[in-house]
Amino acid sequence: MIKVGVIGGAGYTAGELLRILLNHPQVEITFVNSSSNAGNKLYDVHEGLFGETEMTFTDELPLDKIDALFMCSAHGDSKKFMDSHAVPSHVKIIDLAQDFRDESEGFVYGLPEINRERIKGATKLANPGCFATAIQIGLLPLAAKGLLKGEIHTNGITGSTGAGVKPGATSHFSWRNNNISIYKAFTHQHLLEIGRTLHKLQPSFSHDINFLPVRGDFARGIFVSQYTECDLEVEEIQKLYKDFYKDATFTHVMDANPDLKQVVNTNKGIVHVEKHGNKVLIISMIDNLLKGASGQAVQNFNLMFGLEESMGLKLKPSAF
Repeated sequence: MIKVGVIGGAGYTAGELLRILLNHPQVEITFVNSSSNAGNKLYDVHEGLFGETEMTFTDELPLDKIDALFMCSAHGDSKKFMDSHAVPSHVKIIDLAQDFRDESEGFVYGLPEINRERIKGATKLANPGCFATAIQIGLLPLAAKGLLKGEIHTNGITGSTGAGVKPGATSHFSWRNNNISIYKAFTHQHLLEIGRTLHKLQPSFSHDINFLPVRGDFARGIFVSQYTECDLEVEEIQKLYKDFYKDATFTHVMDANPDLKQVVNTNKGIVHVEKHGNKVLIISMIDNLLKGASGQAVQNFNLMFGLEESMGLKLKPSAF
């Protein structure tokens, strides 16, 4: 069994991660660190874990007793942790915050659709952002062939869990329900990692990604629609996408126009492409807490430890 520790164990992302790890056939959770919840049962915070575990949160960090460490703390805290703690060299690190997505300090960017082989050899991994994952899986095939020739226009709507567990003015139920709004127009922080990836695949890419993030009136999932100019015929585009993802474990290209419920509660990414005049329309979607966070983190963990990539991630039993 691979022994793992989790720090920052109280948020939505950590809750999903713990649910997956508790049911992962090759994992034993050694500790879940949360100083504010030390002594409480995991299910006191993550109620869905009742009946699955009697583990308690701890304020201790027995790093010498684990093989892998998942960091689920707030953005900025991962770097502080790494600067102030000596993590044993044998411990593999998976960071779910944005601190090392620029691949600084030896971290590998954990998007398996382009970095699978590098992830297999990684000891420190930076898990991608949720919007970044959903947007990138829609653009990677075009960038890999140098076909991004102009501006990209992107609209993405996300569930309220993307705002985190701490209540805020735009996340509590009475405001979010039956409501919708745009935030961080053209300035969302995930644009940095998206731009880095596209430039690596297509060094000539220098155009704007015009991204409008939208707060949705649902709990989980990300639905992205984006378009850009493309000279290929629709049949060529569809073949390009299917060839690019033919070996991807979780990202699938769908001929029919998809809907969000097809990915919610799964680690899947679904992509659909259409041609309208000289523009290609790309629809892509994921569950923000799974393929956009904890599910992808475990997918990367599996690759790092030489396990079957989908182990512990066949999550959804039905369509609804």
